[in-house]
Amino acid sequence: MAAHPRARRALPEPVADVATRDELVMAHVGLVKVMASRLAHRLPPQVEVSELISVGVLGLIDAAGRFKPSLGVPFSAFARRRIHGAMLDSLRGLDWAPRAVRKLRRDVDGAIAAVRRTVGREPAAAEIAAELGVAEAEYDRMLDQLRSAELATIRQHNAGDGRAALEVEIDSAEWPSARLERQELRELLAGAVAELPERERHILALYYEEELTLAEIGEVIGVGESRVSQLRTQAIARLRAALGAALARKDAN
Repeated sequence: MAAHPRARRALPEPVADVATRDELVMAHVGLVKVMASRLAHRLPPQVEVSELISVGVLGLIDAAGRFKPSLGVPFSAFARRRIHGAMLDSLRGLDWAPRAVRKLRRDVDGAIAAVRRTVGREPAAAEIAAELGVAEAEYDRMLDQLRSAELATIRQHNAGDGRAALEVEIDSAEWPSARLERQELRELLAGAVAELPERERHILALYYEEELTLAEIGEVIGVGESRVSQLRTQAIARLRAALGAALARKDAN
């Protein structure tokens, strides 16, 4: 009886050779520049676009070396994740906020939490300002100060690290996620977002999911870019306060 032919194991597909890699890189440098410029709009002014481009190109080179056509996705889609990841990795661990801004952030978060406990709902800007003991115009300036120092990261859909779709900018030592399980954080964040005023919820969706710039969001909802920035910062402060309260309840149980 003839022996059954031995099944052949598929050999791994080789990664791109140097020439192919270089062609992919040269053809997609423009993508890095576009992504760097878009991300820079969401970062403090001290972050230079050129630095983002530099690390983004390294991510592009890595993507070009690892790309396999059998993955069934266009190279641009494959590369976006690694370019974006390289840019974010370069930003992690930097100290964005001076001590005065950190205190201001805690004051705003505390005021929101205090009014929420009193009225049993999300407070209006006037109520937050009153709790802080300032006029609304001064409260708006405080939000502008927070905006100038914050770092917001944008998670792309289907990123491999499993983080929540919205990563709120805050120092790791102050951020409740350091003491919450990932799934628990995700559920609490989803609940906190659902409780936001509709306009602020809409702004976060446009900013984090649709990745519109503040100016583009302003055109959608009919207000100026500065006002969009204030409302987005206020929404983030509401989320921090809500998650902080959830953490306090967790510790009390």
